[in-house]
Amino acid sequence: MSSSRKIAIIGTGIVGIATAYYLARRYGIENITLIDRDQPMSFTSAQSGENYRNWWPHPAMVSFTNRSIDLLEEVARESDNRINMNRRGYALATRESDISNFVEQLNNGLGEDASRLLRFHTDDTSKTYHSFQSPEWEGVPDGVDILQNQNLIRKLFPNYDQEIQTLIHIRRGGDISGQQLGMHMLDYLRQTGAKRVVGQVEGITKKQLYRIEVSQPDGTQVIEANQIVNAAGPFAEKIANMLDINLPVYNTFQQKIAFEDTQGAIPRTQPFSIDLDSQEIDWTDEERDMLASDPEFSWLADEMPGAIHCRPDGGDNGKWIKLGWAYNESAAEPTWEPPLDDNFPEIVLRGAARLNPALKAYYGKLPRSTHHYGGWYTMTEENWPLIGPMGAEGAFMNCAMSGFGTMAACTGGELCAAWVAEDKLPDYAKGFSLQRYEDQALMAALRDADKGVL
Repeated sequence: MSSSRKIAIIGTGIVGIATAYYLARRYGIENITLIDRDQPMSFTSAQSGENYRNWWPHPAMVSFTNRSIDLLEEVARESDNRINMNRRGYALATRESDISNFVEQLNNGLGEDASRLLRFHTDDTSKTYHSFQSPEWEGVPDGVDILQNQNLIRKLFPNYDQEIQTLIHIRRGGDISGQQLGMHMLDYLRQTGAKRVVGQVEGITKKQLYRIEVSQPDGTQVIEANQIVNAAGPFAEKIANMLDINLPVYNTFQQKIAFEDTQGAIPRTQPFSIDLDSQEIDWTDEERDMLASDPEFSWLADEMPGAIHCRPDGGDNGKWIKLGWAYNESAAEPTWEPPLDDNFPEIVLRGAARLNPALKAYYGKLPRSTHHYGGWYTMTEENWPLIGPMGAEGAFMNCAMSGFGTMAACTGGELCAAWVAEDKLPDYAKGFSLQRYEDQALMAALRDADKGVL
């Protein structure tokens, strides 16, 4: 590409930063301007769960995230693991013994490799199950271990609810420091001469060049560019509208908490753990009756969806844990101030205690230092990202990363950079662009498939 070509990227979350990084690293582009209202990684990316996995119900998403994990491993190697990558996996727990539907999903996602990558453990002991006690990410087997013996599960996961019948351990998964990933990429971009502009985008027009009006405290700055990338996260639709383009996206707000585990309720080596089962929150009878009688809060006395999650935070020598529960499905207009629900910390705590009963020690007495936070999930109905041409010449998008922005940022950035540079594209590229909506068979399959929202 011509070294004089100017590229403007709107959004400095991890997705926008990764797009700039691969434009510079793969294609030698130096004239890149990153535009954002705030400092890098300070909005949605700051609220990331910082987890990664290659577990998805569709082979395209498996390939997409496998490639991203390959790239994360490259960063880990070249930076002496600055990103604190570990490979303890995702431990999915259920009280069901019949998981045929879940196994079918795994087979669909893994495709022809499923027979090689699915390992079933049905005895009290297993010589082939790889321990998760070490945080090392190298040397851990790929694939999925399915434990279907309660004695084996209790031996390996003694802190879990004793009623767990099946444990599905996704091995190519774990957590990283998303902030350090962003800083590593920004350090590289500074060396290449990439620029940052802090201010809010108020308008975009196009003649020969794109003209981006950026509002700043001392006035309006105009940025000119040959090409633009919309990586504005929850505000991607607003940016697209400035070019009279509508994107098939919506936003939901999801919350988490983090607190110091002063009671030692969660083992520091515990993998990212997900309770797959729906449940009724562990209220007292009096609390449940009170909630049921109040129209505003009666939903808290009803059955809640599964997929509540818990993990240690801060490494093996840390003391904090994170809890999350993406049960909100209501679409809403994104706001800069997070619409936090004051009841959420107690809700998520009582929900998470079903899988990890030791968390009951915190009922009604979470530490004062508990951090309650949340971020916007920007998503399409099928929960696939939108990466590629946006509908106007020279305009591209890298958005709709839902709750998987950190784990997919590398491959999303690499893919978007390839679209901008008109380079050869991977097989999954069109499926993650607007072109997928022309494939009726694919869209029908995606409408009927699990969305993989966590």
